[in-house]
Amino acid sequence: MKIHEYQARELLASYGLPVDKAYICRNVDDAVRAYHELDAPLVVVKAQVHTGGRGKAGGVKLAKDEIELRQHAANILGMDIKGFIVDRVLVVKAVNIASEYYVSYVIDRKSKSTILMLSREGGMDIEEVAHNTPEKIHKIVIDPLIGVPDYLAREAAFKLFDDIKQVREATSIFQKLYKLFVDTDASLAEINPLVLTEEGQIKAIDAKMTFDDNALYRHPKIAALFEPTEEEKKEQNAKSKGFSYVHLGGAIGCMVNGAGLAMATMDMIKLYGGEPANFLDIGGSSNPTKVIEAMKLLLSDKNVKVVLINIFGGITRCDDVARGLLEAFNQIKTDIPIVIRLTGTNEKEGRELLQGTKFHLAETMGEAGRKAVELAVSY
Repeated sequence: MKIHEYQARELLASYGLPVDKAYICRNVDDAVRAYHELDAPLVVVKAQVHTGGRGKAGGVKLAKDEIELRQHAANILGMDIKGFIVDRVLVVKAVNIASEYYVSYVIDRKSKSTILMLSREGGMDIEEVAHNTPEKIHKIVIDPLIGVPDYLAREAAFKLFDDIKQVREATSIFQKLYKLFVDTDASLAEINPLVLTEEGQIKAIDAKMTFDDNALYRHPKIAALFEPTEEEKKEQNAKSKGFSYVHLGGAIGCMVNGAGLAMATMDMIKLYGGEPANFLDIGGSSNPTKVIEAMKLLLSDKNVKVVLINIFGGITRCDDVARGLLEAFNQIKTDIPIVIRLTGTNEKEGRELLQGTKFHLAETMGEAGRKAVELAVSY
């Protein structure tokens, strides 16, 4: 689960991290009031949306007076940033930045631990740094039984700062950020940038946090901050109907029974040069109602050009699945090509039931993947 920057800043401040006071505003008049409350010669107006790249999109602006503030707030509110419409802005005092740094704690599945990531090249272009000069990003594996003791936090701080006073400040920041990360069951706690001001102060001027959905029951206050996107609403709706769905953005919709088979199906699509639109595991049922709901979900994605249905009949028989599919598609009208691969118990009988229909049949997963990709290209 993602939260907005202003919400992450509040969490950071509650743990004693160096975050300046800021105001969240939903209209221009609120922004003007915030400007006068801050009483600063220069303020920053920042779009609040669940995506990065706000600065490059024009969603972060400096204002030196009320006139500029009104103009920037009016321009940013309602702006479309990567498909997200800005409905609120953050107004905060600007700082004199001498240097920018990157700091984050993130769950690393490879090491099965938390990793502290650091770089002296923080700011808007951190993704380019990671891609072009990965040696500039330091990674420290955190032992969960030890955490971030003084010696480890100091070691990390020396990777960013040379002055001992700043090293001591950063040591405390890293320890507090880790405590916040663990206490809230976060999957990411990021400060980008952590800045050194010209006055010699270290400040967190932007923050990002995401949380483990499975642990939200332990954090009702954080769970209350959830603002699902349209795709996340789809995922919640799918869960309520008994299947697992994750939007991926490709052109080939997948309907599969079994998580492992679903992953293998997506790999097969990629192997033949296609892009899966989703992960969708409908489970072991051949219930036509479930198939109908799954198809409605797939077809609601405007990017989907082909649907690939890949079913392994174990306890569920393939002929039952075929009958369920026929019944479901009597109620669903679509011109989108449907590729079906049935294998397992009574697969021959299942395929015979589907012969002569509008479906594209395949016997192997490779054949199904190849057909789906070819149809997506020609559709």
